[in-house]
Amino acid sequence: MPKNGYIVGIDIGTKKVTAIIGEITEEKKVEIIGIGMAESKGLRKGVVVNLDATIEAIKKAQEEAELMAGVEIDSAFIGISGAHIKSFNSRGVIAVSGKNKEIGREDIKRVIDQSKAVSIPPDREIIHIIPQEYVVDEQDGIKDPMGMSGIKLEVNVHIVTGVVTSVQNLRTCMTRSGIEIQQIILNQIATSTSVLTPDEMELGVGMIDIGGGTTEVAIFERGSLWYTSVIPIGGDNFTNDIAVGLRTPIPEAEKIKKKFGCVSSPLVDEQETIEVPSVGKGKKPRVLSRQLLADIIQPRAEEIFRLVDNDIKRMGYEKSLNSGIVITGGTALLEGIEEIAEEIFDLPVRRGDPSGVGGLVDRVSTPDYATSVGLILHGFNKRKEKGITQKSKKGFWSKLKEWLKEA
Repeated sequence: MPKNGYIVGIDIGTKKVTAIIGEITEEKKVEIIGIGMAESKGLRKGVVVNLDATIEAIKKAQEEAELMAGVEIDSAFIGISGAHIKSFNSRGVIAVSGKNKEIGREDIKRVIDQSKAVSIPPDREIIHIIPQEYVVDEQDGIKDPMGMSGIKLEVNVHIVTGVVTSVQNLRTCMTRSGIEIQQIILNQIATSTSVLTPDEMELGVGMIDIGGGTTEVAIFERGSLWYTSVIPIGGDNFTNDIAVGLRTPIPEAEKIKKKFGCVSSPLVDEQETIEVPSVGKGKKPRVLSRQLLADIIQPRAEEIFRLVDNDIKRMGYEKSLNSGIVITGGTALLEGIEEIAEEIFDLPVRRGDPSGVGGLVDRVSTPDYATSVGLILHGFNKRKEKGITQKSKKGFWSKLKEWLKEA
């Protein structure tokens, strides 16, 4: 397939693997033309623990997306998460070496290289170095110093690292699946591309992505990423709480959570009931109050948000959240989750639905697709930076439009 015409994003999560194929149109936009999904059984809390099971899930999602789009996947942007991810801020300083003290590409490269001259344990590798702002002769807040004059150039960066073996296992899964990795991208970076607005990132916003095994946190201010963290609790904990509290099998608990889950008791009608399958052969389902379900899962939602709130306050970023909080990920679909978050953070809270793409939008416009859509958009933005945005030759949507005209 013409590599420049398509972008592929693969989100390898604890609950599911999602593959999305995007086509670059004549209007220099991205339209989703293929979506594939497979149950993920080879990961625990975002980390690969079973290579074969993960490879099988990747291939299944890949084949489903290829079949829908009518193209073959040979390379993709891959998301990475897990409690092994650690990040920190760093600073680099150099003397400008160019003629007339004009800052050039080499100076920018040198100052970024200098910012990563920090002690990193041998079992960790750098995944991202993200410039936050440049400082030229004490003048801060500069996004791109290229061509400016100055004697001293400084940069503040956000450095993301991961455990070498965890990153390598992810690479191995992709290689054995026959897919070349174009870039490994931290989930928070991808997700923010699809759910946050430029205004929110400029004013200051906290993003909370509650996935199956982990809750990922990111804080943006002045248009840059300043803090990321991963909390090893997610949607699976809600499911386990339901299974134990209602004495029902885990697959049934997952269904009950998705269909009837509400994390704010006051929002539930006291008379409302749900049917709950019992554990063991021959046992009849029981009819229980939906209020009981809310009472079981509300404490878990409160726990997650309190952990995030404590984390943000511990790092001193509570005053950076001028736009409030954006919640995304599959668990963001639970009724009442925004209300609980507003109570705990005492800030405006909204649900983050992915946007910025066309095509099969109705299929990917819910929070559980936020990361995979973000991977596509991140890849597209990278191509725009490099000036590679040519459309595909007679892609899916252009063929469909021609067919409709002829029909």
